Amino acid sequence: MFRLAHISDVHLGPLPDVTYRELASKRVIGYVNWHRNRRKLMHEGVLGAIIDDIEAVTPDHLAVTGDLVNLALDGEIELARLWLEELARSFDVSVVPGNHDAYVPGAFDKISAAWGRFMVGDGCAPHASRDAFPYMRTRGPAALIGMSTARATAPFMANGFVGEGQAARLGRRLDAAAAAGLFRIVMIHHPPVRGLVRQHKRLIGIGNVQKAIARHGAELVLHGHSHEPTLSWIAGRQGEVPVVGVAAGGQSPGGAHPAAQWNLIEIERSAEGWSVVFTRRGVTGDDLEVRELSRVRLGASASEIEVLAD
Repeated sequence: MFRLAHISDVHLGPLPDVTYRELASKRVIGYVNWHRNRRKLMHEGVLGAIIDDIEAVTPDHLAVTGDLVNLALDGEIELARLWLEELARSFDVSVVPGNHDAYVPGAFDKISAAWGRFMVGDGCAPHASRDAFPYMRTRGPAALIGMSTARATAPFMANGFVGEGQAARLGRRLDAAAAAGLFRIVMIHHPPVRGLVRQHKRLIGIGNVQKAIARHGAELVLHGHSHEPTLSWIAGRQGEVPVVGVAAGGQSPGGAHPAAQWNLIEIERSAEGWSVVFTRRGVTGDDLEVRELSRVRLGASASEIEVLAD
């Protein structure tokens, strides 16, 4: 059995000191939002509780689907690098970038340099190019395919973008993983499902992603961005594909979104095909204790979910 942990939107804090020059951009809006709202709701103690729980469960691999930072300041990017290195070896952690990681022009290149070894395919040198996405890693019976939707956007916008080129490369990765008999997991920050987020946060090019998965197939999609624990389905080559979101990893109780959670996906090959058990674990009160919230066995469609615990 292969056991994969999934977290997202940790928004590591607190913010480092910010210069006036750094605020002379979209960052000034994010800076105000941090001090008015996010600073109170994104709590490092909550994230610590989530990470402690993950470590206690001892999964085989960790998927982080974006938004490690807030304003993509140099100090934040370095803090995130140190945090990733403390989590585990780069072999054991796979990261895709989110919109906050590419908050302003030039930030994407900086995170590629700092976090490159956590966002690189097997046998490849750490990249600094958007054209290297999606990358693919083989871990046990699984192929982890990491996409990038991250790009700098205008103030008050948080859109992602996937063009035809990256979608075509996704198709090739999916075909290669299928030929090797692997369980294909697509990691992406923005949800490739219509209606899960508001227009100013949606994925531009959502059709490119959906068409690639419908044409080439996949077994699972993991995303962040919405800060909500969701389970959706999109068309695949041989039936529907589950699309799993997760609450923000640093979210304190009492906010508009659910408190911090993480997902455990247990994958096993059986005579009938793949068996997938999906468990949500999360903070349920001010004591920051992390408990099991639900557990289901995923079938080939939404109508084939078996509830194991709720």
